Amino acid sequence: MKQNIIAGLDIGTTKIACIICEMATAGEPKIIGVGVSRSEGLRKGVVVNIDKTVQSIQKAVEEAELMAGIDVDAVWVGIAGDHIRAINSRGVVAISRPQNEISEIDVTRAIDAAKAVSIPMDREILHVIPQEFVVDDQKGIKDPVGICGVRLETQVHIITGAVTSAQNIFRSVDKAGLRVIDLVLEPLASCYATLDRDEKELGVALIDMGGGTTDVAIYFDESIRHTAVIGLGGKNVTSDIAIGIRTPIERAEEIKKQYGCALTSLVKGTDFISVPGVGGREQREVSRAVLASIIEPRIEEILSLVLREIRKTEFCDMLGAGVVLTGGAALMDGIKELAEKVLELPVKIGVPAGFGGLTEAAKTPVHATGVGLCLYGIEQMNKAGKGRRGGKSLGGDDSFRRILSRMQSWVKEFF
Repeated sequence: MKQNIIAGLDIGTTKIACIICEMATAGEPKIIGVGVSRSEGLRKGVVVNIDKTVQSIQKAVEEAELMAGIDVDAVWVGIAGDHIRAINSRGVVAISRPQNEISEIDVTRAIDAAKAVSIPMDREILHVIPQEFVVDDQKGIKDPVGICGVRLETQVHIITGAVTSAQNIFRSVDKAGLRVIDLVLEPLASCYATLDRDEKELGVALIDMGGGTTDVAIYFDESIRHTAVIGLGGKNVTSDIAIGIRTPIERAEEIKKQYGCALTSLVKGTDFISVPGVGGREQREVSRAVLASIIEPRIEEILSLVLREIRKTEFCDMLGAGVVLTGGAALMDGIKELAEKVLELPVKIGVPAGFGGLTEAAKTPVHATGVGLCLYGIEQMNKAGKGRRGGKSLGGDDSFRRILSRMQSWVKEFF
């Protein structure tokens, strides 16, 4: 694969998407390939069938490669699931060198001190993200290198995941014939594609409503402050529809996408749709208002859980930019209005931005994570090229490299 080509692999509960992006020497990157396949082997973001997941990955990647006209052998992979946990931690170190100038080594020491927290054996660190640095009580410093001081403190956001879940994703991608460059938390990737700097500075909550999970990420003062994964998503809505109007799951998914509305008040009672019965039973006519009355309570429940998650944090009253709603569910009629009603905040539908090329194929909330993985990969490669703290801030920290090397050894044991 060419050095200027980046591929992102969004492994979701209902779909697997591969986005191939070409890095531009000047200007914005270009999307040159988009591939989507139905996800068969996952439940709530966690692999439950390796072989089916491998087949879905291969299909999505082949479709993207065909469109792009090139082969890819390495990908940035998204990870989600309700096994994800996050905490904030602080670390303090003393600066004792001549003239007390803070160096990269001191920053690394401070981050290492902050991430020295007790983590269960079955969990591993995915990301260690510095939020801010404090030098001799001077707060709000983003990059302390070169500043003079005798005491360096940092606050970091630590994201952990279940070792077995990460291992299964790694094995699935490996068996599909691809190399995992890094595993990236999916809501973090979505932020790269849908949030701009002003939103991150003012305070914003990103809600990524996928098929199996709903991911939440809160930014304030340009730093990520809170992340969470809620184990409910679009698939729960589909199941409710299938049971409520007595139709097969596959047909319920089609009806949801074509006729679904998250707010009953927006639907006319005179609109009817044809619904096929289960097991060859006769099809019936069902009102769209009935369909909306099934969808609305479930979406409202998910948004209420999101609101509870936001209220857990100290930033619930600091979301000056409101909420950005993305993911497949963001395409549903009425969801923006319902979200504003439940969350009592202004809501914007988050569409991926910051790229050229196949904009029509990729500029949809469905591909927020896939596009974000590419943009994340570009940033990490640029950091590594400039010799900065290549990924200490996001996803490239030492402990996660250790988990990747461990998983590589596990894969070798199986084959």
